[in-house]
Formats: sequence, C-alpha cells, structure tokens
Amino acid sequence: MQVKERFLKYISMDTTSDPSSETFPSTKSQLAFAAELEKEMKELGLTEVSLDAYGYVFGTIPSTIPNYQGKILGFISHMDTSCAASGTNIAPRILEHYDGKDIVLNEEKGIVMRTKDFSNLSQYEGQDLIVTDGQTLLGGDDKAGIAEILTAAEYLLAHPEIPHGPIRIGFTPDEEIGQGTDHFDVEKFGADFAYTMDGGECGELEYENFNAASAFITFHGVSIHPGSAKNKMVNAILLAMEFQGMLPQNQKPEYTQDREGFLHLDTIQGSVEKTVSEYIIRDHDMELFEEKKRFMERAAAYMNEKYGESTVELKLEDSYFNMKQQIEPHMHLVDNVLAVYEKLGIQPQVLPIRGGTDGAQLSFKGLPCPNLGTGDHNCHGHFEFVCIQSMEKCVQVIVELAKLYAKEN
Repeated sequence: MQVKERFLKYISMDTTSDPSSETFPSTKSQLAFAAELEKEMKELGLTEVSLDAYGYVFGTIPSTIPNYQGKILGFISHMDTSCAASGTNIAPRILEHYDGKDIVLNEEKGIVMRTKDFSNLSQYEGQDLIVTDGQTLLGGDDKAGIAEILTAAEYLLAHPEIPHGPIRIGFTPDEEIGQGTDHFDVEKFGADFAYTMDGGECGELEYENFNAASAFITFHGVSIHPGSAKNKMVNAILLAMEFQGMLPQNQKPEYTQDREGFLHLDTIQGSVEKTVSEYIIRDHDMELFEEKKRFMERAAAYMNEKYGESTVELKLEDSYFNMKQQIEPHMHLVDNVLAVYEKLGIQPQVLPIRGGTDGAQLSFKGLPCPNLGTGDHNCHGHFEFVCIQSMEKCVQVIVELAKLYAKEN
C-alpha cells in the first residue's frame, strides 16, 4: 500500500483526544484505531506486536542480519488528533500538480487558503497536496507519521536483502493533551534510540524543545453589593488583571520567536469573589525558565503584601524539560539524519521546537528521541495540508536510517 492510500485510510477514523476525560486513553476511538493498527502490523509480518490496556501499540520489524548484536532503533508516532478543530468526517481532497495559487477549500462557505497568508504553499508548486474541505483538520498530525512508518515497514519486510537490525515501532495515544508518554513502557519498547515522526516539513530535525511549566493562580476577592462597596469590595477579576499587567509585555508569545520564551495567559475565569488564571511558562534556556517562575512568585508575593496574606495563591507545576541535554551525549542521532538528508537531496532544517513532544519526555525516560518532519503543515486547523511527495521522501528517510544504523553496528 502506498503512503498516500494509508494516510487517507487513517484519517477517515476520528481519534480526537479529550483533555476533560478521566480515562486513559481519553477517547474510545483511539483504542479502536489502535486495534486496527495492531491488526495491520500483524498482517504485514511484524513480530512482537502488542496492544496494551492503555492503547500503546508496539511491534518489531525483524532483523535481516543474523545474530545481530548492535543498537536497536525505533520509530514512534501518536494516534490522536488535536481537539482544537474537529476531526470528525474529514473530507480530504487531492490537488494534483498544485498550480501555486490560492486554494478554494469550500466554495459554498467561501473558505480559501490564500498564498499571502500561507507562504509555505509556494514551495509545493507542481507537487500533489492533500487538503481539507475547510471544516475540519486533516489529521496529518500525526497520521502522516504513522502512515510513513508502516509504509517503510512494509517496504523493508518486502526486501529482506536490505541489511538492518531489529526496528521497534510504537504508536501512542493522547500526545495532543500532553499525556502521550504517561504509560509508555520504555523497557518493553526495547530500543536504544528512537525518532518521533511528528509533523512539520520534510527535512525538519528537532532535538531542542521548551522547558515547560504551568502556573495556576487563584485570586480571592470580597464581594459586596456595588451600591455599598466603597472601601469594602475587593474585585478578584481586577486583581487578576493587575497581576497580568505586572508581567513583562515583551514576553507574551505574540512577541517571541525561535528560542525566545514566554509567559502566556491561557485561561481566565471567575467573579468578583474568586478568579482563577492559568498560565503556561516556556523557555529553551533553563536559567531563563527558572527566572520566569521566580518572577511570578515575586509578583504574587508583592500582591499579597499589598492586599493581604493569601489574597493570591500561586501553584507552579513543571511539565517537561528541554531534551537537548539528553540528546547531546548521542549526537549520532543528529549526524545520521543529516547524512541521510544529504543522500536523499533533502534540505535540512535544524529547528528548536516551540512546544513539546513525546520525544522530549521519552528522552528523559531514557530513550533519546529527536523529532523528524513528516510533510504536514498548518496542523490543528482547517488549513492543514500535507504534500504526498514529502510523505514519500519521509518513508525513504526511515528506510535509509535503518540501513545506516545497521552499517554502524
């Protein structure tokens, strides 16, 4: 099966994750998709195929080298799609030989993907794109990665003359809600190193990500009838606004790029009596990351001194850390990708991730795991698209990495 056909098959299944769910995985549809992948992997001829109660699917492409004693490589993608846009009833359309112009996604609703808004379209003129109908996301994040991994697996299984060691494959649930590695059994997975295939242009290589934390701030006010409020009312909503005003304006996400961190007010809700603000804190540099947390602590302490003890309650929780420190002792993971990109004529783009990834958390669990692009663009929204030729190139990348690691061991 071609990678295009596999991708179209996978996105027909709704696997949206649900951050409000109390189950794991967060949606039953992910378990159903996992069962389909388990079945397909067995039919392809992978060995040691397993599906556990949490929805993790593992399998092995058997070694073609007798008595292989080298390092074991793995490839990982996630099964869920973001709840930021609907993943139900996706209606993909293939644009063959894209003409480089604006793309009318939905004529009836007037939804157009314009080149002036999405400059990344121009590089795909003459190639084949898969787009949405403007009403759902596409699901390339991360079903493009799954399709590429299993298409590469099918190719390797059909060509036993290609020398490679055992290759472990893993598909995870709930990555989009930050829980993709919560129950990932690194020991059971059994790889020494791995790559996540998770979105972005073909040629991207990412081994740095944000250090991340969340801040939960509760502001306690005093509610009095506004007609008799003088010198009595304390408006918790205004306290939350005052706190926000104390934060550095240039550290809002809309003013940052590349390795610049930020303090982002993600949600705010409440009343005069009680208001709760939730922030996310991000920075690639650990010292700057810690300083951002200390700044929030100082701001909360100042307001408590100003308005009274316990007016402001601040709770900080670390989420994940920059995987760079875990990858640097294993820079062959980076060097080998760059060598494969050069061999295949792919322009490399070594980028810091302005976010998190399963690979970051797996790296801290003992599985060094950089991320590779899949050919998917504009994920989590109605303007998502994937380039078929890019997906095909990514399949080649996986095959070449399997060959290269066998050569080194």
